[in-house]
Amino acid sequence: MAKIKFLTDSASDISVEYEKKYDIMILNFKVAMGDKSYTTRVDFDNKKFYKMLDAYDGVPTTSQITAMEYAEVYKDLYKQGYTDVINTTINSQGSSTYGNSVMAVDMFFEENPEAKGKINFYNIDGRGYTGGYGYAVIQGAKKAKKGMAAKDIVAFMKDWIDNCVIFFAPYTLKYARKSGRIPSAAAFVGEVMGLKPVMRIQDNKIVTETKVRGDKAVIPKILDLTVEHMIPKTPYCIVYGNDETVMEEMAQVMIKKVGYPPEKYFQIGAAIAINAGPRVVGVIFKAQHK
Repeated sequence: MAKIKFLTDSASDISVEYEKKYDIMILNFKVAMGDKSYTTRVDFDNKKFYKMLDAYDGVPTTSQITAMEYAEVYKDLYKQGYTDVINTTINSQGSSTYGNSVMAVDMFFEENPEAKGKINFYNIDGRGYTGGYGYAVIQGAKKAKKGMAAKDIVAFMKDWIDNCVIFFAPYTLKYARKSGRIPSAAAFVGEVMGLKPVMRIQDNKIVTETKVRGDKAVIPKILDLTVEHMIPKTPYCIVYGNDETVMEEMAQVMIKKVGYPPEKYFQIGAAIAINAGPRVVGVIFKAQHK
C-alpha cells in the first residue's frame, strides 16, 4: 500500500494549522541579519519577523536548503516506510534549493541502492513563491488522503503550478529598493510620486505588471487584473502580510466580483517579506491559457 509524504520549504507559507492537519513536512530556510542567523518558523513567527525587519537597517539574506540536508531527510523517510515523497520547492530561478533536492535523489540511491523500486521521489519546481505552490501542496495532501495515486497527484500539482499567477503589490518600495528587486532610482521616483508597482509572479519570474498611484488604487487594480486572467469559477487565494484590513478588503471585492470566497489565505513569511516588505496584498489564481 502506498505511503505518501509531502515535503516543502518554509517559503510556501503553509500555516502551522495545515502543516499539522495534513502532516506536511516543512524544511525551514535560515535568515541572516548581520552576524546573526535565524531559522524561519522556529526562531520567530511572521509577526515577530515583521518587527525585526522593520528595525533592521541592512538587507537580510536567506540560505538555500542543501543537497546534504535533503539526502538526510530522504533517508529518514525511507526508514519510516514511505513509498512516495512529493517535494515542492521555492522557484528554481531564485534559489538553488530545487536543484539540490534533485541532486539529493542520486546521493540517496548511491548510499542506499537497496531502496530502488521501494521508494519514489517526485521533485517539483514551485516556479514562484508563497501560496503559489503552497496551495498545490495542501491540495495534493488532501487528494492523498482520499487515496489518489502519487503520479496523479503530481500531475495535478504541476498543472496548478504551471498555470498559477500571483498579482500582488507592496505598499512601500523601501524593502524592494534595499534588496535590489527594484532599482534604487526607480524606487526613489516611485516613492516621491506615490506610485505602487503591481507585481506578477509567473513562470519563475517576478515582473512589474503595471503601476498605480496611491494606496487606494492597489486593490481595484489587482482585482481587475485577476478577473481578466483567472479561469472563471476556479479557486483563488489571498496573500497578505501584517495588515489584515487589506486582506479583508481584497477578499470582499473578489467575493463581490466573482461570487464566491477565497479558498485559502497565505500570510507571507521571511522569503517574500525581505523583498516586498511586511505590508502587501495580492491574489493567487489559476490563469487562462496564454
